[in-house]
Amino acid sequence: MAPIFFDFDQAVLRPESVPILMRHAEMLRRYPALGLVVEGHCDERGTIEYNLALGMRRAQSAVAFFVRDHIEERRLSARSQGEERPGASGHNEAAWAQNRRDEFLVQDAP
Repeated sequence: MAPIFFDFDQAVLRPESVPILMRHAEMLRRYPALGLVVEGHCDERGTIEYNLALGMRRAQSAVAFFVRDHIEERRLSARSQGEERPGASGHNEAAWAQNRRDEFLVQDAP
């Protein structure tokens, strides 16, 4: 499932994330036995604690979108990876932009 990306120090969904989230929601509607784990990620800037909290806010933003789109909350979970699992290596804006993201993991619904 395609990730979505965030601006620096933000957990607000970007407009270009909405079509991606809508496709994910449609998949969840089509397959009601599936659930989704939303993992929030951050770039390396900031403290470990701050990035864990920011990653959780990012994951919760996507979960809130799905709930507003009538996906049952029991099928969704949010967790933060903070800066621990970068999507791109490097210490520049291009790498940081790829690391500020939500990833989506499909699982069996509870």
